[in-house]
Amino acid sequence: MEELLARHRKEKKDLAGELTTLKKQVSGDKKKKKEVTRQCEDKERELKERHQQEIAELESGGAVDQIKEEVVEDEGEDEFSPEKLLAQLELAKEQEEATTKKKKGPAAEPVGSQAPSGHKPKKNRQKERAARKAAEQEAIRQQALDEAALQPDLRKIEMENIESLTKLNGTTVHDIVPDGHCLYSSIADQLAVRHEVDVDVQTLRTKCAAEIRRDRNSYIPFLFDEATMSIKDVDSYTKELEETAIWGGDLEILALARVYDCPISVLMSGRPVHRVNEEGNKEELKLVYYKHSYGLGEHYNSLRG
Repeated sequence: MEELLARHRKEKKDLAGELTTLKKQVSGDKKKKKEVTRQCEDKERELKERHQQEIAELESGGAVDQIKEEVVEDEGEDEFSPEKLLAQLELAKEQEEATTKKKKGPAAEPVGSQAPSGHKPKKNRQKERAARKAAEQEAIRQQALDEAALQPDLRKIEMENIESLTKLNGTTVHDIVPDGHCLYSSIADQLAVRHEVDVDVQTLRTKCAAEIRRDRNSYIPFLFDEATMSIKDVDSYTKELEETAIWGGDLEILALARVYDCPISVLMSGRPVHRVNEEGNKEELKLVYYKHSYGLGEHYNSLRG
């Protein structure tokens, strides 16, 4: 899943750069700019739909490998770029002008300028190929959408499961802003409600980083990077943790549970409750974890009650 999300982020970044370049190239032409904007929106929507489909397939264990392979082949043969999109717009403009002229009828030609009788106009093979390619891509896109429509609504399932679980254990979800600080904001809310401790996000990040540096050998297993098959540097990691809005996870939950000498439990859909530092002496802090319900990705909320 991490590799898929990383690729998705890279594809979003690459597409954003391409679209920015494209918009700059047509900034002086209002008509073309409007068409380019529409094309850009289509590209962004198609990328988003494909990402949602790939995530759903990975989570459900299903596969539409054949469709994926065809899409990859198409992308390799006809990769999107600002220059190609401009060329397509020019081609569409020429086709529109040709259609308009045909409707108005043939214009009078000077004597001697008409083509010899029996001469057949040459076929525009470039236009035919472009039209054929567009039809193939649309068919693939529609097939992918149809497949995606058959996939389960993971967000709905997750929300319903969590609602049922909170009713069973007598808790209510306290919504936290979905940003890079959501884990720390949730823990801050729990500390205020259950320990009567008033603390802000930055203080929690600082304490968390200090705890990891203090007992680094205990936390090193959490720092294994599957992408590079190596252990992340503790000092570099904790510096980023303390100074940026990098998201927190199991490592940070364990570190803060030890800092505040309490268990921390995490409720989640489809899995048993995850508890850390169960030997802690103070009241348990309760969080809830979402994987599919928020647009930015994984998210934590606080559980009150």
